[in-house]
Amino acid sequence: MSNKVYEIITEKIISELDKGNIPWHRPWTGTGYPKNLISKKEYRGINVFLLSCQGYASPYWISYKQAQELGGNVKKGEKSTMVVFWKQIKIKDKEDNTDKTIPLLRYYRVFNTEQCEGIENKVPVLNINHNFQSIPACEKTVQDMQKRPDIQHKDQRAYYNPSNDFVNMPKQESFDKEEFYYSVLFHELGHSTGHKERLDRKKFAEGCFGSETYSKEELCAEMTAAFLCGSHGIEQQTIGNSAAYIKSWLRKLKDDVKLVVLAAAQAQKASDYILNID
Repeated sequence: MSNKVYEIITEKIISELDKGNIPWHRPWTGTGYPKNLISKKEYRGINVFLLSCQGYASPYWISYKQAQELGGNVKKGEKSTMVVFWKQIKIKDKEDNTDKTIPLLRYYRVFNTEQCEGIENKVPVLNINHNFQSIPACEKTVQDMQKRPDIQHKDQRAYYNPSNDFVNMPKQESFDKEEFYYSVLFHELGHSTGHKERLDRKKFAEGCFGSETYSKEELCAEMTAAFLCGSHGIEQQTIGNSAAYIKSWLRKLKDDVKLVVLAAAQAQKASDYILNID
């Protein structure tokens, strides 16, 4: 059991790095270390990374049973996250027939409070103090985008929902820098250009999470963000994150000699579309 837990943890961290994500950092902030909602005790060690890389702003986590005990429930379709702990167990030493206590790594599953419903009044309100100052040129590009998808700030995750054609972004004031907000937004808008009502990038973008076609779409979106950041003069603030992200995909698909050219061509079309360039 112990070795299996180590394997699961290692695979999770490697998976995040392969996706270009740094598990212990994201460009928007939450409220400190992840902690249990009931005990308020902070998670430690590898649990900090396992929970932080899930992308939730709320630092509070609970078990399925705890959510029910609070009068709520876990939302349908939500997946749990593994956390580990050391359990001391007693064994009999075969050589001298004495009892010994050894640590054994165990795990259990938890959910972020953002994955739950019916417990909103039990969760401390997120307090973010950064004073966000919009960048006029970037804001104009976003507002002037043709057939722009709806941009929402429902939760503290960045993603494009193709089924309902909307972009969700973390709260603006939660980003470390204004440039990071627009870089992430440009990335998600890059994804949205693949919609059938825009550039219809189906053949390039289709594929399940982790597949080669999914990787190509991610690379296209990040290159789109890099192009747009460059055209707005904020690339020096964001190029470190973008370069690391792109490098991870190039490393993963380095044997595909056509990948960079194809992704760059699609990204150019996407950025031109967002900028209304014919």
